[in-house]
Amino acid sequence: MKSPVHRCRDVEHGRGQGMAGANCLQAEQRIPISKDVITSSSASAMWFIRDICGIVCAVITWLLLLYAEFVVLFVMLLPSKNLMYSIVNGTLFNILAFLALASHLRAMCTDPGAVPKGNATKEYIESLQLKPGQVVYKCPKCCSIKPDRAHHCSVCKRCIRKMDHHCPWVNNCVGENNQKYFVLFTMYIALISFHALLMVVFHFLYCFEDDWTKCSSFSPPATVILLILLCFEGLLFLIFTSVMFGTQVHSICTDETGIEQLKKEERRWAKKTKWMNMRAVFGHPFSLLWFSPFSTPDHGKAETYQYVV
Repeated sequence: MKSPVHRCRDVEHGRGQGMAGANCLQAEQRIPISKDVITSSSASAMWFIRDICGIVCAVITWLLLLYAEFVVLFVMLLPSKNLMYSIVNGTLFNILAFLALASHLRAMCTDPGAVPKGNATKEYIESLQLKPGQVVYKCPKCCSIKPDRAHHCSVCKRCIRKMDHHCPWVNNCVGENNQKYFVLFTMYIALISFHALLMVVFHFLYCFEDDWTKCSSFSPPATVILLILLCFEGLLFLIFTSVMFGTQVHSICTDETGIEQLKKEERRWAKKTKWMNMRAVFGHPFSLLWFSPFSTPDHGKAETYQYVV
């Protein structure tokens, strides 16, 4: 009788290495695997994707935030005669900006849920103790055993657990481990954009009622140009991040990633309530830590994944 390893189908037919295949026609069983087994060793280390396009987009994000900070402080708030107005709005704007940048850093530098590279070896498959008739999938691109709901990212060059999409603005995939930070990033950018738009409107009204030379430390033409650019930036980011925030929350509530929705993949995992899905991403129980980019959610140490077989 053949050993369990010999029953595993190879993804590249004809190589005969005893590894799992991606062309299995039927999914008769699934093998529960502990999360610790398929967690990348880099999960606790620094994670950074060396992609030129992603790095440029991330730098542009920071520069746009710095521009908004400059206009809000030096064009609108510091020249204002109302000290309380400047203190309240300056404090609120800077808190939101700090949380947005912190969320961006956490989303960019957190392992999104990468499956260890090259673990589809004969020895490792033997250690799974497969039963007769069981097979496992192997990713031919990163040579890793692919758990259920994992997809390969061509930019990260890894299989990512519960991959939603690759976002160049955070230079990283949005996956199981960093989806919370990405949602917080979109939320805080939307809030800061809305706040900036409100201040631009009030400042325009104030300058129209008063002398333009007194409502800003810059010349009237320069003030108008700076405010119009900030208004355009705020409106663009408000629309974009609001849509992204809404799609992410919907994806979390339905427990279906963007890739799974796009591919219309058959649901093979247990259905949970919307509240349970939210708790799975942001951590539980509900608290203010849900809104903190410095709090790492507990996705469950005893969580297991299914290898499609």
